[in-house]
Parts: sequence; C-alpha cells; structure tokens
Amino acid sequence: MYQSASYAAAQRRSRRLKLLLPAALALVLVAIGLFVSQPFWHDPPRPTAEPILPASTRIPGTAPELPWPSTGQAAVSIEGLGDLGNFGSPTPVAIGSVAKVMTAYVVLTDHPLGVGESGPSLTVSAAQAAAYPAEKARGESLIRVAAGAQFTQRQALQAVMLPSANNMARILAAWDAGSVAAFVDKMNAMATGLGMVNTRYTDPAGLAPDTVSTAVDQVILTRKAMALPAFAEIVAQSKATVPVEGTITNYNDLLGRDGVVGVKTGSTDEAGGCFTFAAVVKVGTTSLLVVGAVLGQPGAHTPEQLRAVFRATTPLVRSAAAALGVHTVVTAGQEVADVRGPLDTGTTTLRAARDVEVIGWPGLEVRLDTEIPPVPRQLSAGAEHGRVTATVGEQPPVGGPLHTGDQLEPPGVWDRLTRR
Repeated sequence: MYQSASYAAAQRRSRRLKLLLPAALALVLVAIGLFVSQPFWHDPPRPTAEPILPASTRIPGTAPELPWPSTGQAAVSIEGLGDLGNFGSPTPVAIGSVAKVMTAYVVLTDHPLGVGESGPSLTVSAAQAAAYPAEKARGESLIRVAAGAQFTQRQALQAVMLPSANNMARILAAWDAGSVAAFVDKMNAMATGLGMVNTRYTDPAGLAPDTVSTAVDQVILTRKAMALPAFAEIVAQSKATVPVEGTITNYNDLLGRDGVVGVKTGSTDEAGGCFTFAAVVKVGTTSLLVVGAVLGQPGAHTPEQLRAVFRATTPLVRSAAAALGVHTVVTAGQEVADVRGPLDTGTTTLRAARDVEVIGWPGLEVRLDTEIPPVPRQLSAGAEHGRVTATVGEQPPVGGPLHTGDQLEPPGVWDRLTRR
C-alpha cells in the first residue's frame, strides 16, 4: 500500500513535468530566437566608401623656364590657369603709356560699351584744343584735335589705345570725372581695389615719371581689362578712323603675330620700352589667353625702345604657348575609392571609367575631388557609381564616372546570424 501511494505521487510529478517541459522549451526557443534574429529586426548598415585619391596632385614633368629678358621686369599668366612666373625686382618703375590701360579700364567701368557700340559723345573744349601746340613741342604722342570736335566714347578710346594719344587721355579723363585730378584719384582707387599694391598713378597718360607700377601689377590689370569685350575689341584693331586726325594706326607691331590680340605699348626716357600683351593660344580645341607685361627695356628713343620690348616679348609668348599641353592626371582603371560591405561581408573598388585630362604645364597643381553618393547594399560589377573631377586654377572642373570592380552583394542569412 505504501508503494502504491509512492507510485501515484511519482506519476503525478511526471505528468506535471510533461506539462511544464514544452512550455519551458518554448520559452527557451523564443529567447534564442529573439537573440539570433536581432539583425533581422533592422536593415544592416550600408556599405562604406573610402576615397584614396590625394586632395591634389601636380602635372608631372619639369616646370617650364621662360626666356626672361636680361633687364627690366616681366610677368606672364595664363587666364584661368595661373601665373607662369615673373622676372626682375618688384620695385615700382615708370611705365609710360602702359598707364593708359587703366585709363581705358576706368572709363569703360564707368561707361560700359557693348561690342560695336559707339557710346556717348564728348566735345573737345577750346582750352583742350589750344593746349595742342605746347604738347607737341614737348614731343608728346598726340592726335590733332579742334575746338568743338565731337568724338564718340569709342573713338576717344581708340585714340588713346592705338596711337597712344596723351591729349585724348586727358580729354577723356576730364569727361569722365570732371577733372584730370579727380580721374587720377579714380585710377588709384581702382588699382587698390584690384590688389595692385605696387602701383601709383599721377596722370592718365603715363607721361609723368612718378606714374609707377610693376609687371606683376600690370598683368593683374590687363587680365581684368581684357575681360571687357569693348576693350578687347579696341586693342585688337590695327587701324581706326577718328575726327580731325582721320586714320590712326596701332603702335603694337606684334598685333596678329603669334596669336597676339593686344594690348598697349609705352615708352619714355624714364620707363624705357614697355608693353603689356595678350595672345590667344590653342591647345587642342581649347583657346586660352596668355597675358603678360614687359617693362624697362633699353633704348635711346621710342622706336628703339619699342623694338627692344617687342624682341623681349616674342619669345615669352612662344614659350608660354609651348609650355601648355593636355595632361592625364587620373588614368582609366585607376582605383579611386575602396568600398566595404556591411558586416565585413564583401569589398569592391570604384575605379575611373576613363582618363581625366587637364590643360596646363608640368608642375601645375591640380585639385582632385571624388563625388560618391550613398552606396547601395548591392552593386553589380562594372556599375557606374560616383564621379572623379580635376580642377586647375579657375577653370571649370573636368572629370568622368566611376565604375565598380567586383560585384558587391548584401549579407546573406548566415552572415546576418553569425556576424555582428
């Protein structure tokens, strides 16, 4: 009887265990499920892309050495790319009629002209006409004028920039600012605003020896002036017709040679031969503007001084043109970025789909940028994703697409269960 009671108790315990075990097992399975399925509750993180290109590079090769003059000052710049270099002391020196570039620039800034537009008229006063004999006696560069003669703004600028008429520079200055002195103040204010730190104007014609500047400063100004279509149009003319004088001729003997399209000659005993120039150079299908200045070339008189400055300028223009070329800075197939999949399940690369080429010269700095949008969890091999660009100076960036290397797959079930 005792055994029957014990047996019955055991049976009851067994039945309770049978009832509890499934519930306990279910709880354990739920707990395990909650643990191992945690990665499935949320999407795994996106793949990450790490650019490996440097922020900048330099065009390979030896930097060009320009044939600088043996005396004076010189500077050369390529519009949109940067400075090719300069020569001589940065000490301000007399610049002669090169000062008229600022005269024209101030007038065109105050009174803009469209291409081919004549602009308003100005009238030569009796006093301005009466000054002509004394100006001629001093040996100044002039055009004939008469009291009451009317010049359009364009004709006045042509007289200033082509035959370098000192009297018209003064007439134009008084017309613009009310007096020559007030105009000179404008010239100096403009120079300061352009960052021409070594420049001081004392007259609009450049005859005064204390009108001084440097080749570097004159390149700054010439670049700005050539950006004005009316200015560029006028200095590119070999001849023009104005009232009283009739036909006038440009003193720039290099005009039309080696791509030269302007700008201004100058010569005095103190300044020697001076010349600011602009030349169009073609590199492939791209046209670039070479801008430069040469100051202080020797000579006993104006023709000799101008011949000397033209002799110094020609090799600079040609060498600047020869220095320019098309250069590859990122090659097709070059790795640009590493891509790592989420949970370290896979990797691929982003490579340049084609060569990225820039125009410049050896040694010129090139900025490199990569634009990589968020990487999707799956990328097929050879898919386009992102872009690489190269930028030189003030030129717009050039570039091309990026393509993936190996295929990138999202993590599978086992990876999501076992990798955290």
